[in-house]
Amino acid sequence: MIGFYFDQNRCLGCKTCVVACKDQNDLPVGVQFRYVSDFEVGQYPNARGFHYAGTCNHCKRPACVASCPTGAMYKNEEDGAVLHDDNACIGCESCVHSCPYGVPQLRNDLGIVQKCDSCAALRAEGVNPRCVDACAMRALDFGELSDLEKRYGAGLIRDLPFLPTSGETDPSLLINAKEAALSPEAQGAPQ
Repeated sequence: MIGFYFDQNRCLGCKTCVVACKDQNDLPVGVQFRYVSDFEVGQYPNARGFHYAGTCNHCKRPACVASCPTGAMYKNEEDGAVLHDDNACIGCESCVHSCPYGVPQLRNDLGIVQKCDSCAALRAEGVNPRCVDACAMRALDFGELSDLEKRYGAGLIRDLPFLPTSGETDPSLLINAKEAALSPEAQGAPQ
């Protein structure tokens, strides 16, 4: 099964991944399939900051797929990617409201919902998702989860205090977490 790797220790919060995704998907203002949140924890003189770059986690038990009444949101059984069929979508937003990560986005201009498909068309050509290649700090990677675990080593996690628990949907996500992100103070909203 495929998924994303995110190295929080490398992320500068520059949002280049967000811009690359918007460009790749020709998204209008107000719609984004990838986001970067900025956090601050602690108090002076021990204040610390970190960033979280998120998108669709291509969950093993995706709530968006379970809630979609038309089958527009579906799971590719070959690689595990959660995909969307624009032609089958009725724009009801069931997937928008069911995703604990807030990933599917209503496209008012099209009258349908869309989301990250991990650049399925690019991957079919053997190319990385655009956000991965755009990251100057190489904080993002994508591939088979087992390969990513081998490449980046032990200590990778899927749960952070400010994210829904991985038990909800079993996200295909591996995080090399920054120490500040593991702090109970990180449960608050991003700054």
